[in-house]
Amino acid sequence: MTDPNADSDGDANADELGEATVAGDDLDAVLAAVRERVTPDAAERERLEAAAADLAERVRAAVTDLPSPADDADVLTVGSTARGTWLAGDRDIDLFVRFPTDLSREELEQLGLRVGHAVLPDGEEEYAEHPYVVGTADGFDVDLVPCYDVDAATEIRSAVDRTPFHNEYLLDRLTDDLAGDVRVLKSFLKGIGVYGSNLRTRGFSGYLTELLVAEHGGARETLEAVADWHPPVRIDPEDHGTAEFDDPLVVVDPTDPERNVAAVLSGDNLARFQHHARDLLADPRTDPFFPAEPRPLDAAGVREHVRRRVTAPVAVAFDAPDLVDDQLYPQLRRSLAGVERELDGMGFDAIRAATFAAERGDDGGDRRAVLLVELAARRLPAVERHEGPPVHVRDHAAGFYDKYADDPNAYGPFVADGRYVVERERDPDERDGVAVLESERIFDAALGARVESALECGYDVLAGEELATLADEFGVDLREYFEPTV
Repeated sequence: MTDPNADSDGDANADELGEATVAGDDLDAVLAAVRERVTPDAAERERLEAAAADLAERVRAAVTDLPSPADDADVLTVGSTARGTWLAGDRDIDLFVRFPTDLSREELEQLGLRVGHAVLPDGEEEYAEHPYVVGTADGFDVDLVPCYDVDAATEIRSAVDRTPFHNEYLLDRLTDDLAGDVRVLKSFLKGIGVYGSNLRTRGFSGYLTELLVAEHGGARETLEAVADWHPPVRIDPEDHGTAEFDDPLVVVDPTDPERNVAAVLSGDNLARFQHHARDLLADPRTDPFFPAEPRPLDAAGVREHVRRRVTAPVAVAFDAPDLVDDQLYPQLRRSLAGVERELDGMGFDAIRAATFAAERGDDGGDRRAVLLVELAARRLPAVERHEGPPVHVRDHAAGFYDKYADDPNAYGPFVADGRYVVERERDPDERDGVAVLESERIFDAALGARVESALECGYDVLAGEELATLADEFGVDLREYFEPTV
């Protein structure tokens, strides 16, 4: 699903663009070379502008068939298409239909879908805060989104109502030169894997990228500023200076002072941006902008990594619930954290963990999801240390001592660091990490509600070299896990 609140850009094809050959030149030369590659040529601009104009006219025609007062709705081209910041090869057009505010939410949704299907008869419905229609026209991917025609972004009735104000704000501030720098920075963010404000990526949106370039005066200036940031960082373009936010990067929305444009951005992705900005400044080159496609790790490679690490990776594989990514990935992360905490509480030592889901196929079939936890060891000792209260806490200490004094399966009680301690027998069913995950104990973990329902329908637990069976579906994810980079 595409997010109507975030601008999207097509991926630059490194093979078409040629090998990066500017390594060693100064940063200005590198940025100029990148700009040339990612700037659409005149023919591409004409095709996109003609397609957008034709679609807008078709929307206006569809609106005239609506009942009053909805026939007063207007249409806007928004996002990178409208602001001239799309990357060469991008095939996306975002159109917003603004409806009068006296329509109910139900009427807005119904009429928005009616217009969407009239303009995109083969389109499909997707859902953000409310449903909208996506489809193709003239070779372009089109999102047609209804919103309310509010007077100010502070009066929004749905999240997408802000977008026209974002458009207006940036059109007044982005010169052609700055728009070119936006493309350069977008290309860099995409290249290092932190572009996209969806809840799978948790990176930089197009709007956020544009605000950063406008604030700092260019791509180079933004990179230099980022390299010196000490989070938390606060940027307030219009000096609203009111709302407080608890995020590593705060960019106060110039059109809505109660909103942090960077709220979705994860701390890790901010740190990655800083790392790569410093690296580029120290060694200017085009490679980070146009990285090679990641190669999947094959089954043999997975087995080799498992053998080398001498750890005990365990994976829970299951059919993912039927959710869009922005709903699925928060559920997966919550579930992964819950499983990790549950295992940790039982004495297993988790080295690292990750979750991923296979992309849905063209036939719309089910996706497969994985919760992967790498344990230091699969099996725990038959005994576990259990500390009681300090000996001087008389009543509680006496109760602890009496409980274990005659237990034939306990070692102790004895005294260590001033308190009673026993080494008691561990439940046999809780000594093997795989057995724990195969048992009902997995449902004691704090799982996402839809993930829990999916697991109740069945799942597989894979251990050690058995993870190699995941390579066909998750080869790229497994390479990223076993060969991590910034």
